[in-house]
Amino acid sequence: MKKSLVETKLKEVTDKIVKEFEPEKIILFGSYAWGKPHEDSDVDLFIVKETENTRELARKIDGSFWGRSFAMDIVVSTPSGAENRLKRGDFFFRDIFDKGKVLYERK
Repeated sequence: MKKSLVETKLKEVTDKIVKEFEPEKIILFGSYAWGKPHEDSDVDLFIVKETENTRELARKIDGSFWGRSFAMDIVVSTPSGAENRLKRGDFFFRDIFDKGKVLYERK
């Protein structure tokens, strides 16, 4: 996707997730955040939200974008889950929090 189209789509996706799922934070990570996407790159989103079942919430969020014209990967973590993974030195979470682009953060 072209950069301007990506920015428009990211705003639409972010707005919809905020409205429908009320997350604490949304972080873009992966090739679009690192600035090295290619034509087949997917949009990687890390969502922080208090929930009983992070996998189920990720499925619900993904399903709310049925029929989209681009690939999207969604990772959901609770605030305490993310904090614990960061404290343990989890490289995946560290990259997301250090290099990712915050698209939304609840004030």
